[in-house]
Amino acid sequence: MAIRLTSSQRAAVYKQIFLLNRSFHLIVQRLDDLAQTRIFSARDMREVRGLAQEVQLEINTTLLGPLDSLEHDDWGEFGKVRIAMEKRLRDPDDVFIHAEERRKELAREGRKSRRKTPAS
Repeated sequence: MAIRLTSSQRAAVYKQIFLLNRSFHLIVQRLDDLAQTRIFSARDMREVRGLAQEVQLEINTTLLGPLDSLEHDDWGEFGKVRIAMEKRLRDPDDVFIHAEERRKELAREGRKSRRKTPAS
């Protein structure tokens, strides 16, 4: 069963992910502040900061995977609406206009290719 989100639900989900990432940003900032005290070894602080960022990336990867699928599914679905609208709004004579433009384009290409071939 495909998950469907309203615009409001989608905004709420992305807001929570933003808040989660902002929290990790603050954690990394606090670790940088602690590193400045020189109480802790630079290597330990680098490793702890790396661990925090690794957890952040793992969480993002886990959470964003299903959202990526959801976004692609919705894009396809809403794209159908746009295509139907464009089809409805299309002038029936457009096909003749495009055919005439294509005929002229092919004629130009034919003249160019004849110019490029050496005379026999």
